[in-house]
Amino acid sequence: MEDPESEGTAPPPGLSSLLPPREFLRSRKGQLLLAESVLSFIIFICYIASLAASFMMAPLLEFLLALFLFFAYASKLNEKFKGVHWPLADFVRCVTAAIIFFAISIAAVSKYGDGASKAAGVFGFAATIVFAIDFYITFNDLVTFLKQGGSDSPEGHKTEDEDSDSDSD
Repeated sequence: MEDPESEGTAPPPGLSSLLPPREFLRSRKGQLLLAESVLSFIIFICYIASLAASFMMAPLLEFLLALFLFFAYASKLNEKFKGVHWPLADFVRCVTAAIIFFAISIAAVSKYGDGASKAAGVFGFAATIVFAIDFYITFNDLVTFLKQGGSDSPEGHKTEDEDSDSDSD
């Protein structure tokens, strides 16, 4: 009897077909979007368990937007739908998320005394830093794209090897 998982056969399609490609997960953009999604979800759970439950909508929306962009970039929707200016949309999302997370984190830490609110505030400050890094990198990609005259779509998910190659030019 042959082993069905032999080397010559490909695994059957299933849930693994929904996972993003490894090269995207190793890219800087993939790691940032994954970190944004995870932090937003953790903050959402903390706000649900806290007295500051009125703040739970912002992390939920940011979680859903980051998750959407994660799968949009992973499945290369940014290359298929040229009508959407992906770097600008991503930049606006990151700027607003950083500002909102910073504001609600300050409010959660200073106004509410329970542990879940404090944890949400600390994770919110970490998310602010991650979103700020993402909007800085996206801003640099956006400026490069605009300096080129907008002739072609920018790469939203360069790997670090490609970045070091383009820096040496």
